[in-house]
Amino acid sequence: MKALVTVMPKTGVLDPQGKAIGHALAGLGFAGVGEVRAGKVIELELAETDPAKARAAAEEMARKLLANTVIESFSVSLA
Repeated sequence: MKALVTVMPKTGVLDPQGKAIGHALAGLGFAGVGEVRAGKVIELELAETDPAKARAAAEEMARKLLANTVIESFSVSLA
């Protein structure tokens, strides 16, 4: 089973990468782009076949390693 963990900076946390992307988009002529936030997506191939157990395992991995929960939030989806 495939799990996708999306990690994003929490609201209020500075996001210099997002700011740089937003500035570059404006420099390329893309008008009307508001705030840009940059995160990451981690794709996990899990041997678990039970969706509830797979989600729980991916959430535990995110809490322990994939996300810094002090400054980042995460979400898990199964594919």
